[in-house]
Amino acid sequence: MPDVRPLQQISERLAPSPGIGPAGASSWTILNPGRNCWRISQCRRAAVLIDGADYFAAVEAALRQARHSVLIIGWDFDGRIRLRQDVGPEESPPLGPFLRSLVEARSELEIRILVWSTAVVHAPGAPGPLLFGADWQNHPRLRLKLDTQHPIYAAHHQKIVCIDDQVAFAGGMDLTVRRWDTSRHAIDDPHRLDPEGKPYEPVHDITMVVDGEAPRSISALARRRWQVATGEELAPVAKPDADPWPANVIPDFTDTAVAIARTMPAWGADPTVAEAAALTADALQAARQAIYIEAQYMTAPFVGDVLARRLQEANGPEIIVLMTYASRGLAERVVMGKNRDRLIRRLRQADCHDRLRVWYPCAPAPDGGHRQVKIHSKLIIVDDVFLRVGSSNLNNRSIGLDTECDLAIEAQTGTERRSIANLRDRLITEHLDVDPAHLAAAIHDEGGSLIRAVERLNRGARGLRPFEAMTDHGPSRPVLGTRLLDPQGPFEPLWFLRRKRRRRG
Repeated sequence: MPDVRPLQQISERLAPSPGIGPAGASSWTILNPGRNCWRISQCRRAAVLIDGADYFAAVEAALRQARHSVLIIGWDFDGRIRLRQDVGPEESPPLGPFLRSLVEARSELEIRILVWSTAVVHAPGAPGPLLFGADWQNHPRLRLKLDTQHPIYAAHHQKIVCIDDQVAFAGGMDLTVRRWDTSRHAIDDPHRLDPEGKPYEPVHDITMVVDGEAPRSISALARRRWQVATGEELAPVAKPDADPWPANVIPDFTDTAVAIARTMPAWGADPTVAEAAALTADALQAARQAIYIEAQYMTAPFVGDVLARRLQEANGPEIIVLMTYASRGLAERVVMGKNRDRLIRRLRQADCHDRLRVWYPCAPAPDGGHRQVKIHSKLIIVDDVFLRVGSSNLNNRSIGLDTECDLAIEAQTGTERRSIANLRDRLITEHLDVDPAHLAAAIHDEGGSLIRAVERLNRGARGLRPFEAMTDHGPSRPVLGTRLLDPQGPFEPLWFLRRKRRRRG
């Protein structure tokens, strides 16, 4: 079983900060460096990239501008994918050969790729090139390494791309198979194919791209991760001479501050870092009108604790959660699927004021039925004041076992508040297949109720369907064995971890 002492420390940190309230115009009321984030860094531009087609196209555009350094950190990586699947391979070649062409064209460019070591077993990408290499990797300035520096059963789950320390992407998407999709999520999209030509289900995901000071902080985090994994210390880019911001990306925020929240398991002499989970608890506690969550998994008891308390309040916020419906694999179905349903039932029982909706998005199928749109995003929006995009799932292992990186914005101006509200409306109406202006009008007509507005518009073939756990009768306590299959911390006892000599910064 996992060692309980670091878990007790985590639980203490996950209690929401006292006095948290709605964001003011000139001070942080949710973000708290040292507690729920690592740093708050200024950025010139920030944009939220919705779905794989937009993210992959932006990454490709930024990579074409790289001059000195590309550092990719991932849970998985597959060089066979094409970043723009809706154009021909001449215009958008497979990722591996594309990266090789970049280092061949630019004598100062170095590309490093760091992938979780156990991806060769658990991740969907091809294991052979990760283990044995591929032709495109045969270049001295293009290196792919497997990161073995993690506790047993822990995953390096961060998804980061840093380019010249000037632009950084962080969020829910790896550069791997079965991630590309457009915001239409059409069942019969002819371009949504894996490298073997097989179609896969629609998938929804989110990543953020930033420039300015923020990517230098993210790059420092990525470089340290590379050093721990390989022993090689990388220097920052000294004199960037190009702007790699993707020209096709319109910023959602300008001259804003972005917080970086981490999760890192105890390793060597370093303690657990649980900033991301603390940030989740504090943000949910701060809500006054509405909480909007997109999550692949939502099973962590601490999330249930906070949401249940909010639902019991007489004047608490409305809560909308979108999740993946059908889980894959026995362990995922048993632990994530069943515990998801049990947490939904627990929240439903606490919902004495009818302020909870838990849905899954679906798209119409040619046979007249519907198919799920897989939710792979990890997003929280609180009112119009807080946005969090990252790699952290709302399950136990993302509290203190896996390595995660989330980015967050707490609005300080009216413009930033409008940007957060507009983003929420874009995300919801993507799943409803309506214009965001229709949702804004419906919210007004429904007296400010986000739930009632969504229900008014949720009438089409493409839309949101409720989980059975919102109405059925079943258990609400976690599945027996959850602490073993979805642990909050490393299995190794602390004395064993401290024998390891490598340290993190």
